[in-house]
Amino acid sequence: MRYLITGSAGFIGYHLTKRLLCDGHSVHGIDGITPYYDQNLKRERHGVLARFPAFTATETMLEEASHLTDCIGAAKPDIVIHLAAQAGVRYSQENPRSYIESNIVGTFNLLESLRVHPCRHLLLASTSSVYGASARQPFDEEQSTDRPLSLYAATKKSVEVIAFNFAHLANLPITVARFFTVYGPWGRPDMALFKFTRNILAGTPIDVYAAGKMTRDFTYVADVVEALCRLAALAPPADAGIVSQARYRIVNIGSSNPIGLEDFIATIEQIVGRRAIRRDLPMQPGDVPATWASTAKLEQLTDFKPATPLAQGVRDFVNWYRDYYRV
Repeated sequence: MRYLITGSAGFIGYHLTKRLLCDGHSVHGIDGITPYYDQNLKRERHGVLARFPAFTATETMLEEASHLTDCIGAAKPDIVIHLAAQAGVRYSQENPRSYIESNIVGTFNLLESLRVHPCRHLLLASTSSVYGASARQPFDEEQSTDRPLSLYAATKKSVEVIAFNFAHLANLPITVARFFTVYGPWGRPDMALFKFTRNILAGTPIDVYAAGKMTRDFTYVADVVEALCRLAALAPPADAGIVSQARYRIVNIGSSNPIGLEDFIATIEQIVGRRAIRRDLPMQPGDVPATWASTAKLEQLTDFKPATPLAQGVRDFVNWYRDYYRV
């Protein structure tokens, strides 16, 4: 099978691409290698993937519409998995334009390219942030997501709606995957696990927001990859609704096991073997107090539920971090 992965040098994109290559598929990666975080980390991920003969890559931004269309036309993918995005809740307050350009314009360009060069199935990454501060938990795919608290979440919600329109008008089969706090080896330096591990090992303070009262549905990256691989083979059928026959669905990918921030920090401390120096701060604008995924739809579709224990996943990350940074 021929896959095209946007964001192949990113955290999830790297793990997914490697899994697909190991399974015998060919993958063409697209990544802009943006400077949002350490570009060397991104290039090293691509370097690992380049050892596979079935991997090819194009370094380009999704905002380059004509180049993107040419790339997809040349790759002729059976399945496209769109992971490239400007991520980060807090950074969306510092550089909001990058979220509009990357997440909305970039995704629109991809959808337009797939109108010209259709694929069998497009999987599109979204986020649990679209649920905002909803008190209805666990979050299920049918509940309202009309009040996102960050621009990042707002752009992802916008992309979901635009994608539905393309599924409806262009008959493009689309699955939207809402990720819940993905973590693991080769993770992003702006994520809590990376920052906490780095600072605890260095003996510098960690920033603990909202007095550690937040909870998150932490989901190990290998479980996310397994879910995506299973979903990729399951293009949605035509909707049975009267108004629309869109081949479109939304699926949560989470562990359905929310963990308190205090327990998360304690797990890292235990595995690293050091106590954290804390700097307690108020909750940041755009953050949500809790996330908790309903995985009923994922289980129904794929007969799979993410289940990697937090301690195992954190240990895998800490081992990778120590080896990668020689600490």
